[in-house]
Amino acid sequence: MNTISSLPENNQLIDLLVNLKDFLKKEIIPHEQNWLKMPWSEVEKEIRTHRDFLKEIGAWNPYLSKNHGGPGYSLMEVALISEVLGGSFFGHFACNCQAPDAGNIELLLQYVNDEQKEKYLFPLLNGEIRSCFSMTEPDNAGSNPILLNTQAKKEAGHYIINGRKWFTTAADGASFAIVMAVTNPDAENPYQRASMLLTPTNTPGFNLVRNIPIMGHAGTGWASHSEIIYDNVKIPESDLIGPENQGFKLAQERLGPGRIHHCMRWIGICERAFDLMCQRAATRKTGLNSFLGEKQMVQEMIADSRAEINAARLMVLNAANKMDTLGQKAAALEISTIKFFVADILHKVLDRAIQVHGALGVTDDTILALYYREERGARIYDGPDEVHKASLARKILQQYGLKVHND
Repeated sequence: MNTISSLPENNQLIDLLVNLKDFLKKEIIPHEQNWLKMPWSEVEKEIRTHRDFLKEIGAWNPYLSKNHGGPGYSLMEVALISEVLGGSFFGHFACNCQAPDAGNIELLLQYVNDEQKEKYLFPLLNGEIRSCFSMTEPDNAGSNPILLNTQAKKEAGHYIINGRKWFTTAADGASFAIVMAVTNPDAENPYQRASMLLTPTNTPGFNLVRNIPIMGHAGTGWASHSEIIYDNVKIPESDLIGPENQGFKLAQERLGPGRIHHCMRWIGICERAFDLMCQRAATRKTGLNSFLGEKQMVQEMIADSRAEINAARLMVLNAANKMDTLGQKAAALEISTIKFFVADILHKVLDRAIQVHGALGVTDDTILALYYREERGARIYDGPDEVHKASLARKILQQYGLKVHND
């Protein structure tokens, strides 16, 4: 499907999407296989050489409003940019709109003071530093965010943070973490127990234990997920983000647009995998005069994938449009729906593409194996699919008068 040809008339956006596709095709995708074998610090240096060009074409920080120095695209338009960038593992990083930094930037833009902006926000916007988001804990179910053990206790104008986190994406080499920690354990409302705190990673007691192997690959730098122990980490009270004990509220504000970005990135991955699958089917011989694509089972995989990707894209753009016009709360059903639906389509398309490639598909000689191991978590992080399905069903049934009780 040609997304660009079906866009509403916005010449600036159309030009950007065309330029980005051309840039990825010429400057990023040909280097992927080599970069995936290199330390992240070396890869980052090579990607940085393209930053002036990306700024020139308007691709740098493309999600920012005009008030914050960005192009001022709507969320739906940003979603289309995210799909194009999702066509390469390195696409979002090249444009400084990678997770978790993009979500952290949006949070800092809204809630930090001038001093914090100088120290944390502006260097992020300039791509001079990276950040990480430290919330998930190995000893508690990530599907229930009120189950947090990490605590931040006040002491003489400081917070003292103690706890253990994991799957803190991109902590390796990050300059600071946004830490979700319990600041009011006795709060009657469990959703008013935690706060978000800015924590420089060079603070004594911030211990990066390891980069967690994902299906055997630990990764380095931005392309990693870390386990961290906070051992009496001492930060000033001024490094609180927003109001105290409102961490869950801030997290929800961060997750809404973030799920749109994630889903459209996944669709970009689907398109990349679909293209590779079709190329393989059209060129791989299975006999003297026969090709893989002539097999009806392979044709079915291609047809199902095309229909499912198209449907997923329209669902996400509909959710983004509703958020643009009516707000995040009004789009809650749509956001829950796209999260599990698109994650499932991503898994199916990647699996089919690998199957069509045969033994080649499970090697690192194509990008498919990387996507498969890195994106299997799509059905788990930001809330597992099962939780989103249950939440969606409860909200729908409430409209029919049934009050569904949790088990």
